[in-house]
Amino acid sequence: MSNPNDASPGLARSAATVSIAVMFSRVLGLIREQVFAALFGAGYAYDAFVVAFRIPNLLRDLFGEGALSAAFVAVFSDYNATRSKEDTWRLASNVLCFFAVAVSIIVLLAALSAGWIVSVLAHDFAASPGKLALTETMTVIMMPFLLFISLAAVVMGMLNTKGKFFVPALASSFFNLGSIIGGTSLAFILPTYGQPAIVGMACGTLIGGFLQLAVQVPTLKKTGFRFKPTLRLTDPGLVRILKLMVPATIGLSATQINIFINTNFAASCAEGSVSWLNYAFRLVQLPIGLFGVAISIAALPVLARQVSLGNTEEMKQTFVSSLALVFCLTVPATIGLVLLSEQIIGIIFEHGAFSALDTRATAVALSLYAVGLFAYSANKVIVPVFYAINAARYPVIGSFGAIGVNIIIVLLTIDAYQHKAIALSTSITMIVNFIFLATVLYVKIGGFSVRYLGAGLLKISGAGIVMGSALFYVRSVFSPYVSSSLLPQVAFLLLLIVSAALLYGALLRLFGLPELNSVLAVIGRMRSRFRSR
Repeated sequence: MSNPNDASPGLARSAATVSIAVMFSRVLGLIREQVFAALFGAGYAYDAFVVAFRIPNLLRDLFGEGALSAAFVAVFSDYNATRSKEDTWRLASNVLCFFAVAVSIIVLLAALSAGWIVSVLAHDFAASPGKLALTETMTVIMMPFLLFISLAAVVMGMLNTKGKFFVPALASSFFNLGSIIGGTSLAFILPTYGQPAIVGMACGTLIGGFLQLAVQVPTLKKTGFRFKPTLRLTDPGLVRILKLMVPATIGLSATQINIFINTNFAASCAEGSVSWLNYAFRLVQLPIGLFGVAISIAALPVLARQVSLGNTEEMKQTFVSSLALVFCLTVPATIGLVLLSEQIIGIIFEHGAFSALDTRATAVALSLYAVGLFAYSANKVIVPVFYAINAARYPVIGSFGAIGVNIIIVLLTIDAYQHKAIALSTSITMIVNFIFLATVLYVKIGGFSVRYLGAGLLKISGAGIVMGSALFYVRSVFSPYVSSSLLPQVAFLLLLIVSAALLYGALLRLFGLPELNSVLAVIGRMRSRFRSR
């Protein structure tokens, strides 16, 4: 087997392109959460919003961006590599029509059942007068978000297969913009008509979902696609996609059951627990999006094409390189989030209605979520490989096994640790699932270079330990001398992060990690392009 790093440069370039777009989206997402924190804090209104949005969001992960995106990219990449342009675009039009109809029916049924769903998901909300009714109202408002985001996932898959990564990854930025601008405006307007301000944020979510779809359409037209309304249920390509989606959806349903269970547990904890966990997970999604999701999006079309053409060894190289990149980037992010969690939460959220108590509770949850960051991101890379080799049943098995692990851990710890038990359980289940999937994949594809991964992980761990020790020392020594006002706190946090990143990069350079060279090469090319422009 050739050096896995041979696959890194192209993959790193695509991942870097996605990461830049995802960074914009995640930063806007943090601003969106800041708006929520400042206007509503952590409690009654935001708890209701989180649960209401979780329902269409669960269905989105189940039918939309998760199973649909992975299955569509696998089949569409095969058509793009082996079929005519006419056949490829015909498949795309048929898939768009089918899912527009199918998801619309799901949205209608879910909206009609919103009251029952909310009462099952967060029955403890009944203890607070009006909380269940408010949650149901926002659920109905946000349900069509599922339709927009499902169609956006199909369009994103088409563009990624055609080598267009930036605009699809940037599209979620427009979701956040719609949520911030539209939602905040309506939050100030609707109370004059007798509606709670938080309902305006629910309407903003719907606006953002539409924008996420609409912004990708011009780029899609430039690829040569012309939509032709057609609905052939017996189309072989559509049938293949649906067959791939079945095990993927079953597997993802296990993840959603876990989320359902954790939401139910969180709703039974102290008021604000749902909010604390949501704010913390939003923050940990920043490195997941920048690293795990970005590398996964870049790798999926490559893996699917390599499998279609029978290039098994190249597929293994791409996978190993992707996994090494994930470890290289997520290990220092984990250390930073654990050590700096309270400072990060305080600076970003502790304004307006968000109190110091909320900061401490959210920071602890963030630290515990961060422990499983590497596994969560690595799973984003591993699962598409199973789809590419038509072995989607194994992620299903792993996901349902994770339900059992999650329930056991939460039941044993929730009385003592409350919301912290849920964050801890999430990380442990992600790690267990990663170990299971990596082991099974090793057997299924006839092995991959564990020695290469192990050597890289040893270098990454060594650099991470030194970086973490230095970060802990500097923070402990100099924190008492930093003013409590916002600007000095932000400057000190940035200084800590930049210094730690430079130390970590220097150590990896000294240790000779190949993936670092790929990342630095991409950064160098981007700087050259920027200067030339």
